[in-house]
Amino acid sequence: MWVSDILCIIGWFSIALAKDAMWLNIGRISSGIGLGLISYVVPVYIAEVSPKHVRGTFTFTNQILQNCGLAMVYFSGNYINWRTLALIGVLPCFIQAIGLFFVPESPRWLAKVGTDTELENSLLRLRGRDADISREASEIQVVTKMVENDSSSRSTFCDLFQRKYSYTLVVGIGLMLVQQFSGSSAVVAYASTIFRKSGFSVALGSTLLGFFMIPKAMIGVILVDKWGRRPLLLTSASGMSISSILIGIAFTLQKMKLLPNLTPIFTFICLMLYIGTFAIGLGGLPWVTMSEIFPINIKVTAGSIVTLVSFSSSSMVTYAFNFLFEWSTQGTFYIFGGIAGAALLFIWLLVPETKGLSLEEIQTKFIHQPNETNQT
Repeated sequence: MWVSDILCIIGWFSIALAKDAMWLNIGRISSGIGLGLISYVVPVYIAEVSPKHVRGTFTFTNQILQNCGLAMVYFSGNYINWRTLALIGVLPCFIQAIGLFFVPESPRWLAKVGTDTELENSLLRLRGRDADISREASEIQVVTKMVENDSSSRSTFCDLFQRKYSYTLVVGIGLMLVQQFSGSSAVVAYASTIFRKSGFSVALGSTLLGFFMIPKAMIGVILVDKWGRRPLLLTSASGMSISSILIGIAFTLQKMKLLPNLTPIFTFICLMLYIGTFAIGLGGLPWVTMSEIFPINIKVTAGSIVTLVSFSSSSMVTYAFNFLFEWSTQGTFYIFGGIAGAALLFIWLLVPETKGLSLEEIQTKFIHQPNETNQT
């Protein structure tokens, strides 16, 4: 996280003080690498330090704060110069870099490197000085040592593709692919273009979208440890598929010049439904699930691959959206609706429920007993 903060600080300063395009590119590369690192590390860290009964809520809170940042940019970007916005982006990085001096290291990582005393001290800082951490510490140590002593549990890149890791790898990569190829990044990035094409006011649409950013993320935080991961993911994929198809129908009606006064409002409502259903499940839960299912010995390698898949597919979808939208406005959303429908099937068949399980219980269930891996 420190490395990520440094890269983001360098990137934002390069953008804010840029004199030509080269410095803008340097800034975007530096902040992009920092963002890629922190997008993976933060959910993993939160999952490793949180009690199992609130782990989903705590990890999902990361999404709320991301949406707070998005909402701030949607509003302030209308009034503040982009160089000033870049300087504002430095502030949270500085605050986190200082705050990390007061944050304990992950007890799971401390167990992996063999510092049991520091592991217990970390758990006491996290759970409270009067908490009984003996059972949790023992469970972490036992499972970590079991993994370390297993000769087949090495952590090189090639070892990642052992059969016993295939299920978790398919789930992690699959969730990131359906998250992005269902159109989420493109819809958020090009919301103003969609509003303009539908005939809805861009200024009003962007403002209402900014207001909608934070409450939509709070729904997932409230429900994730009550409903569980699978029900929210299934609800999310269903809502995204239906709303995408409805947006496609709205653009079809517009092309046929039917109901011209209603299609702009209908498109706006369906777009809000799409973004809202995305937020409660596929927006944050792939990162929550990814932070839970990979064992400690492959967490870095597997997490890096999953993060690379997420950002690469996001770039591809965002890049291709303009071409697809020019080709066919309605066809673009029919494609997104079909992919979201396929995501529903993928989640139903393969994605496990991890609510109420400790990370060690998840690891034992999905790695060391692969034949019993199934949806709960």
